[in-house]
Amino acid sequence: MNKRIIIYILGWVLIVESVAMQVCTVTSMIYREHEGVYFFLTGLVAAALGVLAVKVKKPKNMVLYQKAGFAATALSWILMSLVAALPFFLSGEIPNYLDAFFESASGFTTTGATILRDVESLSHGMLLWRSVMVWLGGMGVIVFLLALIPKLGGQQNIFLMRAESPGPIIGKTVPKMRNYAALLYSIYFGLTALECILLLCGGMGFFDAINVSFANAGTGGFGIHNDNMAAYHSHYLQTVIAVFMMLFGINFSVYILIIARKFKQAFKTEELWYYLGIIVVCTLIIGFNILPLYRNDPGESLHQSFFYVSSIITTTGFGIGDVNHWPQLSHGVILVITFLGAMAGSTGGGFKVSRMLILAKEVKKELSLLIHPRNIKTIKMDGKSIDHNITRNTSVYLVVYMAVFVGSFLLVSIEGRDMVTSFTSIAATLNNTGPGLGAVGPVGNYADFTPLSKCVFIFDMIAGRLELFPILLLLSPSAWRKS
Repeated sequence: MNKRIIIYILGWVLIVESVAMQVCTVTSMIYREHEGVYFFLTGLVAAALGVLAVKVKKPKNMVLYQKAGFAATALSWILMSLVAALPFFLSGEIPNYLDAFFESASGFTTTGATILRDVESLSHGMLLWRSVMVWLGGMGVIVFLLALIPKLGGQQNIFLMRAESPGPIIGKTVPKMRNYAALLYSIYFGLTALECILLLCGGMGFFDAINVSFANAGTGGFGIHNDNMAAYHSHYLQTVIAVFMMLFGINFSVYILIIARKFKQAFKTEELWYYLGIIVVCTLIIGFNILPLYRNDPGESLHQSFFYVSSIITTTGFGIGDVNHWPQLSHGVILVITFLGAMAGSTGGGFKVSRMLILAKEVKKELSLLIHPRNIKTIKMDGKSIDHNITRNTSVYLVVYMAVFVGSFLLVSIEGRDMVTSFTSIAATLNNTGPGLGAVGPVGNYADFTPLSKCVFIFDMIAGRLELFPILLLLSPSAWRKS
């Protein structure tokens, strides 16, 4: 394993993180808050260590192979979260370091789970830092580095992209990794800016609009008010937020095709129509199921339903009320789409619609072979045959996913909490959704869990964001042996 290039990448990650912290330093200065000093000092130390790693351990060979690429990505996300927790801890706004680490890991992994009971007690700099973490984590810091550093843009470094990008398929829409990464971030920034402008047009304050746009773009769900998005009573604002949650759950390759004016190819994307279809169907089911709770007003019930379906399927986790009082059917639908997740190649988490499609097509193929054993069947997506390695990887991912879920559930169950809370807390953290049901519902939090459970949640959040294998590779002794 090329350990020098791993240290080199970690150095650049620290540099990027230190620069991001200074945005919060300036914010604290504007609002005359002393917490800015903790961002400045933490960023200064991080930058010094980053420069040292980049200059002293600069590798001769800049090519990464799969093992080193996955290890570098996993270590980067752990390091980012550990460093990002320091301003929370040093300022005393989150006095327990494990809780601060939980909050930062939740931010970077765009989970949106929180241990904070009173979000509004945080300073402006700390509130913005939570949103900045989500925004950086949404598209990925490694993707940002690929766009920024020419030497990391080699085609073989697609392993970095694969380790950080969600979903089983990475399209080669443009020939160079650096161009592809830069294009992704351009679209990401453009959509974020557009949402911010629309929120400002609806009367939202500038600070609120920036935070909501950042948290929405990364599908992270961190709010700056105790009642989350319910603080904005305007249906216009809530609808804009819901629509952009849905948009950020779409594979960014679709946007690239639209920019390239390949409209026919973009709108032939099979996963896109299943994703949109699921949103429509689930919105209608929940909308009619909760109709009596909203005085039989179909407009209000569908508004509530669409917001939550968009929030949960994209794993954003924004809320405009307490869904614990909704009927069991609605809870069932919410739980299903919590696991399902958004499209591959989006900023959303979850199992991904594309994986479900591949597995469904594989089941259909096996049933067909039972009836007609001599037939030769191939699985197709968007009219193209799917490589056998992709179907095999999808099946393996499902097995590993279930193993991690069951193991995490058993560990959290040691606390003796009710089944709904224990089960959905794992579903919410492993799928990077944030809120679950019961004590971890939209009006609840993770503050009262034991340190063991919080460690499990942190592991699940990072493992879920990186699609399991990069973080599991770190735990394999054979990965670190010289080959």
